Amino acid sequence: MTNTTPATLNGAQIILKMLELHGVEHVFGLPGETTIGWYKEWRENSNIEYVLTRDERTAAYAAEAYAKITGKPCVLEAPSPGVTHCTPGITEAYLSSVPIIYFSSDIPLNQDKKHGLTGVDQTALYDSICKESFTLTNAREIPFMLRRAFRVATSGRPAPVHIRVPINVFHEEAEVDDLYASPEYGSYPAHRPVADHGKIREAIDVLLAAKQPAIVCGQGALISRATQAVLDLAELLQIPVATTTPGKGTIPENHPLALRVIGGRGGMEYSNTYVREADTIFFVGSNTDSAATDHWRLYGDPKAKTFLHLDIAEAHVGNMFPVKVGLVGDARATLEYMVEIIRSEHPNLIRDEIDLNPIKMTALDKVFNSNIPMPEGTVSPVKLSQALDKILPANAIITSEPGVSAIYPSALLTIKEPGRRYITNYSMGALGYSVPAGLGASYASDGPIISFTGDGSFGFVLGDMETIRRSGKNVTVILNRNDSFGWIRGEAILLDDVDEPWSTDFGAVDYVKLAEAFGFKTARITNEDQIEAILQEALDHDGASFVEMMVPTQDKIIPFVPNWVRAAKAKNLPYFE
Repeated sequence: MTNTTPATLNGAQIILKMLELHGVEHVFGLPGETTIGWYKEWRENSNIEYVLTRDERTAAYAAEAYAKITGKPCVLEAPSPGVTHCTPGITEAYLSSVPIIYFSSDIPLNQDKKHGLTGVDQTALYDSICKESFTLTNAREIPFMLRRAFRVATSGRPAPVHIRVPINVFHEEAEVDDLYASPEYGSYPAHRPVADHGKIREAIDVLLAAKQPAIVCGQGALISRATQAVLDLAELLQIPVATTTPGKGTIPENHPLALRVIGGRGGMEYSNTYVREADTIFFVGSNTDSAATDHWRLYGDPKAKTFLHLDIAEAHVGNMFPVKVGLVGDARATLEYMVEIIRSEHPNLIRDEIDLNPIKMTALDKVFNSNIPMPEGTVSPVKLSQALDKILPANAIITSEPGVSAIYPSALLTIKEPGRRYITNYSMGALGYSVPAGLGASYASDGPIISFTGDGSFGFVLGDMETIRRSGKNVTVILNRNDSFGWIRGEAILLDDVDEPWSTDFGAVDYVKLAEAFGFKTARITNEDQIEAILQEALDHDGASFVEMMVPTQDKIIPFVPNWVRAAKAKNLPYFE
């Protein structure tokens, strides 16, 4: 898509033209004095929808979730006074391999040396959490720099690119004759390199010889949209497929070969045991981080089994476990080639069929029917996940965040339609993610959005309840309330034997009244019999809904966290596994 006819435009107009050429439909942001020049041209000359948030942090998380769902880089913008507020979302995107094109406006260059208000070295600030961080110094260079930004963000391991725009660049005019974009960089992954062919054949030989192999998919498999390739390989060789929590949904979780989630954040005992006893582990798109591996203890003695590892990022391959074969390449393209070789060279391959569904159903039924008594005034989060799983439509998207709001749905919700339908921020794990992510997801999808949050996180994002209501989108915020930073309380009591968690508990708030004040349709669940009807009513409501439910803190009823469960067994406390 090329336009080489010279045109005289100002910087703001050139930016808008380049975003349109890259297929950008939404931008998340918040206004400031340094961006007024951009907004003026935007209103008059572009149909790109601007999503006004109430906090730059919210805008950043919303952009990250939007990019996850759409498979396209999302554009974020923030003014110089709020430039530091975007760091949580940009950090999560960087660690989660999510491409964001992040514009931050600024006072004129070097005015910070005169102590101009809001002046800070933005480029240096974002250099460590972006693939590139650069400054636009004149309007003429904008087309080149934006093509580079989209190319860098979507190629190889996707990640954010930061673009600093001094206020004067928006107004500066230039004659440009290179207003064009390369279409492949309007989505990601932009390129799909296949791993070394010789190493692919080595990996096939290892998988064919394995007695009890397992495939473990991280979120890289979702980024690559490798569902069908993973299924083809798994079905061909009858290899069970597990996922990390961020990789949840890579394949349908009711598939006979789906082990579901493993690891230290939502992995159940049956699935963790299976990969622990496997003789061969094939990592696909996983950085083998601490959460996904129960602090690297999940697979037992690494010398006692064989590891294969496929990832687009060479730094991830073999980073924590010794690999027999390391494969650097796109997950989908490489797996497709593996399948092609196996079908061609082993046409008569016969493998005993594996059906894990009975094992999974037994484990889930044991949890759903456990009936562990809840502390007075609380309702079981297990029953909440069970009811939601029953009524959730196929086109729904669930957002969650670290804490009680994520652990139960990570383990218990069944993603029946593969893809990014369950998103979390388990790369960095900061509080205040799920509600902004729900906002971003609502602009990326036509289905209902369910955002699980806890009151520790909810306090970070109250202002953007107004943004959700104003959007008119079908977003249901489910608040798991326990008047505590429950994860830290659980960690302190269970693992560090802290007698009094004075640093974690806070005062009660009437969140239902707050939600009503923002214009949400509200409900409060006080017993298990109400759950399904209240959730169904919220899903059926076209606008914003808010549901509050009191739940026990994690030290009272211990969720699916292996090291906590080990402590609970030693202390004779109730737990789910």
